[in-house]
Amino acid sequence: MKNIFVITSGKGGVGKTCTAINLGAAMNYFGKKVLIIDANLSTPNVGLHLNSPEVPISLNHVLLKKAKPSEAVYEHESKIKIMPASLSIKELKRIAPEKLIDFKKEFQKLADYIIVDSAAGLGHEAESAIKLADEIIIITNPEMPAIIDALKTIKLAEQINKPVRGIIITRVRKDEIELKSDIVRELLEIPILGMIPEDESLRKSINLKDAVVHTHPNSKSARAYKEIAAQIIEIEYDSDKDRLSFWKRIFLRKY
Repeated sequence: MKNIFVITSGKGGVGKTCTAINLGAAMNYFGKKVLIIDANLSTPNVGLHLNSPEVPISLNHVLLKKAKPSEAVYEHESKIKIMPASLSIKELKRIAPEKLIDFKKEFQKLADYIIVDSAAGLGHEAESAIKLADEIIIITNPEMPAIIDALKTIKLAEQINKPVRGIIITRVRKDEIELKSDIVRELLEIPILGMIPEDESLRKSINLKDAVVHTHPNSKSARAYKEIAAQIIEIEYDSDKDRLSFWKRIFLRKY
């Protein structure tokens, strides 16, 4: 069974965790059972994003063999299932990230698709998460420093023989200073799975501690995430059917 997608990035601050959560939410929207694992052990954010900052049993307990993987799974009110990491610095010192791979088969049994939010960068935590992957999805924004870091992540994946499914470009504003998609594709030499626009709805969803797919399902960013998720799980999706009519957009802005 190949169902583990590791979401990673060459640098922080490009929307990696937000993308992991929204891809999981979009897959769930299409009727798939999804588990999002927070493997960003040093700076976990999945629980924070989904209003579950601290839980009694976490991924840390699983890695320390103090709990079974199934005991560290929690259901968000939106029906997304998550396995948060602990915010405790004390626990972190005893964790061996390379142990993640030991639980791969058990993780795979917990859902149709497993989305793993990796640590950013090229360090030991990120590499340990990447080794868990069946396929890797790299998140970047359309600026040269982020693209260069994404290229380094691609090279790391090649070194440990892990396939890269493609990249997702976030925070797309389509202004003059950002790199165009064809240039990004040429530089990285891997497919672009989709582009996420810089969307006010996305920022609002973070404040609401939920996925934009749930809070603003007809927004540009939500539809972009659904398009990518549909592509990954190989189903058809017509984003135009999710588009709000002109008058409904006016009504929502007014009220």
